Amino acid sequence: MSSTMPMYQLKPVCGGDVQIDLPTCMYKLPKVHAQQGSSCIASSCSEHALQNGELDPAVKALEARQDEILRKLYELKAAVEGLAKTVTTPDADLDVTSLSSQSSSFTMLKGSTDLDTLLGKDLGALRDIVINANPAQPPVTLLVLHSLLCQRYQVLSTVHVHSSVSSVPPQLLSCLGPRHPDSYARHLFQLGFTLIWKDVPKLEMKFSVRNMCPIEGEANVARFLYKLLAPFPSDPAVATLVDSWVDTAFFQLAEGSTKERAAVLRALNSALGRSPWLAGPEFSLADIACYCCVSRRGSAPAAPANVQRWIKSCENLGHFSPAKLLLQ
Repeated sequence: MSSTMPMYQLKPVCGGDVQIDLPTCMYKLPKVHAQQGSSCIASSCSEHALQNGELDPAVKALEARQDEILRKLYELKAAVEGLAKTVTTPDADLDVTSLSSQSSSFTMLKGSTDLDTLLGKDLGALRDIVINANPAQPPVTLLVLHSLLCQRYQVLSTVHVHSSVSSVPPQLLSCLGPRHPDSYARHLFQLGFTLIWKDVPKLEMKFSVRNMCPIEGEANVARFLYKLLAPFPSDPAVATLVDSWVDTAFFQLAEGSTKERAAVLRALNSALGRSPWLAGPEFSLADIACYCCVSRRGSAPAAPANVQRWIKSCENLGHFSPAKLLLQ
């Protein structure tokens, strides 16, 4: 059987070896660093320079325009970062700007504080402190601190009810006082205080989700708010004493057994027999926390003599009126 033959054959269309120049790059450009090109560049640059070596006024004007554009861009960036707080701060409707600090006189608390240092630089949005609290456990201590903040700063106070709560007593809706007549002009205020009644297991405060994590617990939030009023004592011993009384108030007076509360009342009576206030001669956060926790548990009528005198001294200040009305 014969071998298989191809179906057809074609003759070569080009004869011999053909040399084809293949390109080594996609496209070619003339050399700009050649001797002739460099002389052209030098001649063109010389047109923008004066004989004394200074830049041409047109170049100076262009640089000044560039600096001005960069300055406006930085200002725009700062404004956008300020407006970003209105988006990233949860559970609050923030807006507009805040004014420079105009602190009012406050004689009970010693020292001064700087909002920019504690809360960050004002970038164009109202610095709003948002607190989520359970209406079953009203934060009485924060009401006293709110009253003190209103004497130190221009505070925009608002109360809201979260959808997780079915109903809130009227006294809780008005616990921060009547609505400010200028509440629509948020730029008139230095600080925002927003209280949201919400079904949460533990009180929490949210200020800026970008710069700080939420603060949980009434004692910790009270420490934060008090720093807006006055710095903690510089003496480590006094600062430790204040912290100790705050922990005692919230863990033993507020949540302890009957025996623990009785022991704390005896300790209060002993401390108040040596000084007018719990941490010495000056009013402090320890007095606010202990007063609120004693009143909350109904221990005031049966308290010892020194504690009774101290309770009257606290109530004479006037800052405890919101807490007293809420506890009645």
